[in-house]
Amino acid sequence: MEQKQKTIDSKYIQQHLANERTFLAWIRTAIAIIGVGFLVSNLHENMEPNLSQTSDYLANIIGITSVGVGIMTIIMATIAYLRKYKAINDQTFRTPKITVITLGIFVIVIAFIFGIYFVLM
Repeated sequence: MEQKQKTIDSKYIQQHLANERTFLAWIRTAIAIIGVGFLVSNLHENMEPNLSQTSDYLANIIGITSVGVGIMTIIMATIAYLRKYKAINDQTFRTPKITVITLGIFVIVIAFIFGIYFVLM
């Protein structure tokens, strides 16, 4: 009977599965961020056509920024996943503080612009 050799990945299977769940959570977050951009743009277009140019501008900024941040979130999540994959196997894992802080700042900026948009409407 043939005996299969264990891989490095199988040695740390719980950590790799957690890494995959985290990656998928970031992807869901990115989809939600992109969805907010489309939602604001579509709602704005369906409202009265006589809204101010400022609200038109802010709606466009929210839409474009949301899509950009969503795409950036997917890129950063993929890079973080691959780095964690290697770090888990090498036992050199470190928390990705910069990634989390950067994405948090971008989401706060979108929320701030979103707030200004609703105040000016």
